[in-house]
Amino acid sequence: MKIAFIVNQFPTLSETFILNQITGLIDRGHEVYIYADRPGDMSKIHPEVEKYNLLTHTHYIGKPDNRILRLIQMLKLLPNFWQHPILLLHSINFLKYGRQAASLTLFYTVAQLLNKRRVYDIIHCHFGNNGLKAMIIKELNVIQGKLVTAFHGYDVSQYIKNYGTNVYAKLFATGELCCPISQHMKFQLAELGCHENNLVIHRMGIDCSKFLFTLRQQPQDGIVRIITIARLVEKKGVEYGIRAVANLLKSGMKIEYNIVGDGFLHENLQQLIQEFDLIDSIKLLGWKQQQEVIDILSNSHILLAPSVTSENGDQEGIPIVLMEAIAMGLPVLSTYHSGIPEIIEHGKSGFLVPERDVNALTEKLHYLVEHPESWANMGLAGRAFVEEHYDINKLNDRLVEIYKKISHPDTGKKTAVTASAYI
Repeated sequence: MKIAFIVNQFPTLSETFILNQITGLIDRGHEVYIYADRPGDMSKIHPEVEKYNLLTHTHYIGKPDNRILRLIQMLKLLPNFWQHPILLLHSINFLKYGRQAASLTLFYTVAQLLNKRRVYDIIHCHFGNNGLKAMIIKELNVIQGKLVTAFHGYDVSQYIKNYGTNVYAKLFATGELCCPISQHMKFQLAELGCHENNLVIHRMGIDCSKFLFTLRQQPQDGIVRIITIARLVEKKGVEYGIRAVANLLKSGMKIEYNIVGDGFLHENLQQLIQEFDLIDSIKLLGWKQQQEVIDILSNSHILLAPSVTSENGDQEGIPIVLMEAIAMGLPVLSTYHSGIPEIIEHGKSGFLVPERDVNALTEKLHYLVEHPESWANMGLAGRAFVEEHYDINKLNDRLVEIYKKISHPDTGKKTAVTASAYI
């Protein structure tokens, strides 16, 4: 099959779940083409991007943020305008296509797609906003293929708050399939009006073989190493993790807390650490490549993921790092947030507490630090659960079957794909 992926950024270290799907499909003999608005941080590229030579299959179709670059790009695209004037004029019909047309976002996308391969078996969009974009360019007959949209978190939380509960109505009616990554998200999409027959849970996953399982034991030096891996944005709740760890450190516990990731809250969080006078015990390490992350996880004892719903309504899906840490045998402490309770079995592979509850985080973290004898059983339970439900090889086989079911020739109505077979 020929499959087009439409994503926000590529490559980006924080979205290995997309990379895992792409490489898995290539390994299964399918042709994959990637369309992104813009590249991510090119200073740190996942090794598999180079191994699979993915940048040669990547096309950037977004509107440049910089005005000068935007003008240069516009001049480059002028020949396409003279060749396809009516089509490009349709792309700026703001009465029909709203903000995407008025901002010229749609114009740039259409103009840059005109000279690319445009007929695919599947158009797989990650995040609802890209599903909307693909729906329009399909309607303009710029690209063809069965439309699958994966929903991950902010697209059914913050995005809905910003643009209203009817924002996906046309996508639900015209797209072939919506694939939320959790049961929680499936309920949200159903409430928004997506028909049951067009909803299939398809979880993100990891290659469990790359994450060596180790029974966690009490460290010989007596220092318990806690790890958080996250973008430094509000919904990751890192502030609450810092406050909980600070409580334990002030009580005299021997703890080292490492935070891997970066974001616009970096300075605020660094200041908070300094206010607690804990710069030697709590460290912001910045972004790391996957192997570096694996090495850090290998030397850690507990994963802390204190996710919250941000003030603007933004929510997580199920963080991939939870899968990675659980697969490696770490007990985890997280929150009752979005789809997270679907991967952490409270009391078995870790603990869950209410969002923003520093006292509850402190209490459960205190228990885990004080009871290292519980780590091994939690690790075993978590590894078994991830292997069963979040192994990328099983999930990619399932994804191909989903594609096949919706790629059959049209018979006058949409092919129904029942969710129960794919949960």
